This record gives sequence, structure tokens and C-alpha cells, in this order.
Amino acid sequence: MTALEFDARHLWHPYTNVLNPGPMHLITEAEGVWLTREDGTRMIDAMSSWWCAVHGHRHPAITAAMQEQLRQMPHVMFGGLTHRPAIDLGRKLVELLPYGLDRIFYSDSGSVAIEVALKMAVQFQMALGHTGRMQFATIRGGYHGDTWKAMSVCDPENGMHGLFSGALSIQHFLPRPPISFDQEWTDDPTLNGLDALEELLETKADQIAALILEPVVQGAGGMYFYHPKWLKGAQDLCKAHGILVIFDEIATGFGRTGELFAMNHAEVVPDIICLGKALTGGHITLAATATTEDVARRIGESEASVLMHGPTYMANPLACSAAVASLEQLSVRDWRAEVNAIADQMKQELAPACELPGVADVRVLGAIGVIEMEQWVDPAVAHALAPDTGVWLRPFARNIYCMPPYIISANDLSRVTSAMISLVKGIP
Repeated sequence: MTALEFDARHLWHPYTNVLNPGPMHLITEAEGVWLTREDGTRMIDAMSSWWCAVHGHRHPAITAAMQEQLRQMPHVMFGGLTHRPAIDLGRKLVELLPYGLDRIFYSDSGSVAIEVALKMAVQFQMALGHTGRMQFATIRGGYHGDTWKAMSVCDPENGMHGLFSGALSIQHFLPRPPISFDQEWTDDPTLNGLDALEELLETKADQIAALILEPVVQGAGGMYFYHPKWLKGAQDLCKAHGILVIFDEIATGFGRTGELFAMNHAEVVPDIICLGKALTGGHITLAATATTEDVARRIGESEASVLMHGPTYMANPLACSAAVASLEQLSVRDWRAEVNAIADQMKQELAPACELPGVADVRVLGAIGVIEMEQWVDPAVAHALAPDTGVWLRPFARNIYCMPPYIISANDLSRVTSAMISLVKGIP
């Protein structure tokens, strides 16, 4: 039995039918923007391996930091113990995050970071005596992870987890902000969509612990870019009703949208923020949930007194050392110029797709390029074409998109945009 035959028979890949898994590529090496297949052919990783490898694969500074840490201490529990990599990473995060978000809880994946944030919000409300505030508000089209509570705040109908809607907690879903990123803003709440949030909070605030959403960019929920001013209006309404605001920046943090954090487009600071993916430059899994001193102190002074969460691999030293090295790259390289150059080139090279049959929209924000189709796109078609185009793309729903590493060259990015347009043309 070959390696791929064993894989097809015994391994279960994400969002894949085990009876018909579709084309599969055995990768033997990854470096820079390139993935090398078992037969020696190479593909550009236009996905940054699910949006995390922002500095490219096997970055020498990050791998060196991990190798040094591996020689000293791969892991130690964080309960009652601490270590330099966690402290050094904490210092960097406090420096990068807006003032006030300075209490950091580490975890081992983005989904878990969301779970931690939801627990923080509930325990905060309980500490204030608001014992009825156990539910959450969010906007349709969102995605916050695959763990149980995180699924409950994903889009209940068009998201990945509609299958489980009957088993999940009932949450409060608002219409998706109707004004897109590039459209003109209006302060009329009936036109900008804030009237729905205002009505919800006026009638249900005593049931809601927090509003959770992806700021500006909805990722796996449809790659929709909405107007930043919606965030400011939402924050003002939540503050007036004592509702916390949670930003899920797992996909957008560390420069992906052209700002260090997507919330910076709106100059809004949440009560809680979740980070992951690019945190380690895609070299190892790690996530963080950061909150304010007020939230942390309220929980500490409550009857429970402790946040009821403790992942085994919390603050893993190996991952923290990778994250420190990854964040250092953001300080020594002009990532903003890299992302802006990617955006400018994608806008120019993807624009012709607007004239192709079946295309509903083409949009670019930072290092995110999207061709939205009128019909669902079979990812197996893109997977089968990848060896021929030399570009690894993984469409979802109606979106053919890319999120390339920031270090991608102009020539390689042209190969990516060309492959995206070729895929549009090749769809039956």
C-alpha cells in the first residue's frame, strides 16, 4: 500500500468525504512560498496554508528560534510555572496591541481562543451580578471555529455548521452589515444596519454577555469586506447596554488586511480580542486571547475567582519562541509595503475576471484577493489543476480566493492571479 493509498484508506481530512476524498497531493517539503510534491513538482502556496504562513514556510529566523528552544525545553505545564518564551511573547503582544488589551491568556488553537473569550465574557457578567447574561450576539456570515461553543456563533444557515444547529446553543444573529468596505457610509441606522443591533439590545440586553464578530473581514463565512464604521456604531451601542465586544482577529491579525489588526481600520478597541494563525508565522499552532485589566480584575474578584480554562499545551515554549521570532519579522521587514504591493497588483490582475461569465464579484483588501462566483465551486477542480498551474488554491463555497505569503514576488503573484482566472474559465 502506497503512502497516498494508506492516506485515502485511513486518514480523515478536513471537510472531506472519506468515500470520495478527491485529488490529494503528498507534500515532502515547504520553503518560502513553495510546496514540493512527492514527484518533485512544486506549487505556490497561495493559501499561506490556511492563512497563517505570512512570512513563508520554513523561515530561517523562526526555525532557528524553534531549534534553540527545542534544545532547552520543548514543553512545560503553565499551571504554577512560567518561562521566558511566554513572557517575551507577552511583552511583544502588549506592545503591538492597542492600549488596555494587556491581560493575555494563551491557548493552542484559534477555536479554543474563541472558547476562552466566550467564557471570559460570561464570567465577567456573572461577576457583576448579571447571571442571566449567558448568550451572545453576532452577525450573519461569520465563522469562529469548529469547537462546540464557537460553532454556535457561526452563521446558522449558510455557515459550515448548519448541520448541528439543533444541538447548539441558541444565539442572537443580526443581519450582515450591508455597506461594504469601499461603499460610502451613511449614519442612518436603517441603512447601515445598526438599527437591528439597537433593537436587539433594547429588548434582549439582559440575556447577552457579549457581541462577537470578525472585524471588517468575514473569512470562512464568505470573504465579505464590510465598512469599518459599523464597528464603531456597534461598540457604542454595546457599551451603552453593558455588553462586551469580542473581536475575532485570528484570520486578520498581523497585517493581512493592510493594517496590523483589522480593527485599526475603524480605530476601535474591543474588550476581548482573539489571535492565532499568523501569530507563529504558520510554523506551529498557538493562539492568544487578550482582554482588559477591568475584565480580568472583575473575574478575579468574583466568587469563582479564576478563569475556568486550562489547556494542557497552554503557552507551549516551542510555540511561544516561534511567535516571538515571527513578530520580530514584522518589526524588521516593511510588511505594510509588502501587503500594499500585493493589493495593488491583485486589483490590477484580477480585474479582468469581472467580465467573465459566472463571476458575481471581484474584491481585494490587503493581501486577500477574491473572485466570487454565482454558483458553488468544487474545490476538487482546483486541486486537480494545481500541478499544471503550479499554484495551490482551495476554493470554498462560491469563492475562488488567495491569501499569499507577504514575501511573494511579483512574478509568483502573477502566477497566482493567472491560476485564479484560469480556474474561473475552467469551471463547467
